[in-house]
Amino acid sequence: YLLEDELRDAVLLVFANKQDLPNAMAVSELTDKLGLQSLRSRTWYVQATCATQGTGLYEGLDWLSNELSKH
Repeated sequence: YLLEDELRDAVLLVFANKQDLPNAMAVSELTDKLGLQSLRSRTWYVQATCATQGTGLYEGLDWLSNELSKH
């Protein structure tokens, strides 16, 4: 769906949540599983987060805000 022409200018932010858990999938593994490397014509970012501790949330939203301000 991300390769649809209607989404050509869309940016993608993925929150890799629960990074405080020992079995949490690493950002690199999540990137591979989602096939994000193949989205060469899209702007995307994966932010490691732990919602219960509040880590990574603002960083991800800052990235999104910066990307949206470019368009």
